[in-house]
Amino acid sequence: MQFGIFTVSDITENPTTGRTPSEAERIQDTLTIARHAEDVGLDVFALGEHHNPPFWSSSPTTALAYIAAQTERLVLSTATTLITTNDPVKIAEDFAMLQHVARGRVDVMLGRGNTGPVYPWFGKDIRQGLPLAIENYALLHKLWREDVVDWEGNFRTPLQGFTSTPRPLDGVAPFVWHGSIRTPEIAEQAAFYGDGFFANNIFWPKEHYQRLIGLYRQRYAHYGHGTPEQAIVGLGGQVFMRANSQDAVREFRPYFDNAPVYGHGPSLEDFSDMTPLTVGSPQQVIDRYAGMREHYGDYQRQLFLMDHAGLPLKTVLEQLDILGGEVVPVLRRELARDRPSEVPDAPTHAARVAAAGGGRQARPRANRGDNLSGPAPYRDGPVASGASFGVAAAGLGV
Repeated sequence: MQFGIFTVSDITENPTTGRTPSEAERIQDTLTIARHAEDVGLDVFALGEHHNPPFWSSSPTTALAYIAAQTERLVLSTATTLITTNDPVKIAEDFAMLQHVARGRVDVMLGRGNTGPVYPWFGKDIRQGLPLAIENYALLHKLWREDVVDWEGNFRTPLQGFTSTPRPLDGVAPFVWHGSIRTPEIAEQAAFYGDGFFANNIFWPKEHYQRLIGLYRQRYAHYGHGTPEQAIVGLGGQVFMRANSQDAVREFRPYFDNAPVYGHGPSLEDFSDMTPLTVGSPQQVIDRYAGMREHYGDYQRQLFLMDHAGLPLKTVLEQLDILGGEVVPVLRRELARDRPSEVPDAPTHAARVAAAGGGRQARPRANRGDNLSGPAPYRDGPVASGASFGVAAAGLGV
């Protein structure tokens, strides 16, 4: 199991002080939170993508690259990258670059996004959201696995003899999670490719996500990737903790009541009953999340939302101390107990390179400046005379 945190990068007024942090302050606070996540023993830090106030993370790979330089072990991910409004070519390039910078500590969560206006901002039609997601990922998948790509689709200009650079580190693409709140077609897409499925799991009752995860597991097996139990599942979650549960409820209530997403809606108690939000003692969080496998089966990744709704940095760091020091060590033991041997571990770059039979380092031939360099622009050995500028040397292996 991997445990970590994800952030939606909101910049929200603190309802107890009336103060709203600046963009610069909130960005620096988030970088501090990511570093502290590693310090307390968490495995993953994931950053959302937004292009509208009050959110700041319009360029997640930039922030994650900085975090990569500040950490040694933390797996860096997104939550999510918009597969609908981003160019698949740019996604392929950005995340392969991030792979190299982070030496493999990278994966990506793809999603359609839930902010309607973002589509026209990037010249897209929200009514084509699902076809965009399906076609764009088909291209991204191809760009990461084929050195030379010919492509023609409905939503972008064709590609001919195109090579995205840099190539994925060790010849192994970043692991992909397909994130969804409500869309069965995304669960189907994850199953078709044998990728991971991440259920947001913070807004809806468990029965909703049970249906999505159950569909994903069934279709994963249908496409021949393994048994339903071997499908790769991640879950979101949300907690706020104090030693005394009454203190936790009292402290968190004003933040909940004014949160931009669910504030001024159901009560804290009702929302906690209907969703995995758990506000209470560390033991209450342990009990709630240790029981997730009863609802969804054994799974591979658990991420918590910790830093939203105007919570000050000091409070978030205290929450991470509790999560890493008191909760996650127990959850690791509880979720490992009686875990069937055939259930796979969470995917890592090293494990995926080993499964591929070892890594391949790309060594490009020169070309004419138009990305057209013959049948294979990469070589695995020393370049031979005449191999540059699109002229392949006789007998040169690729």
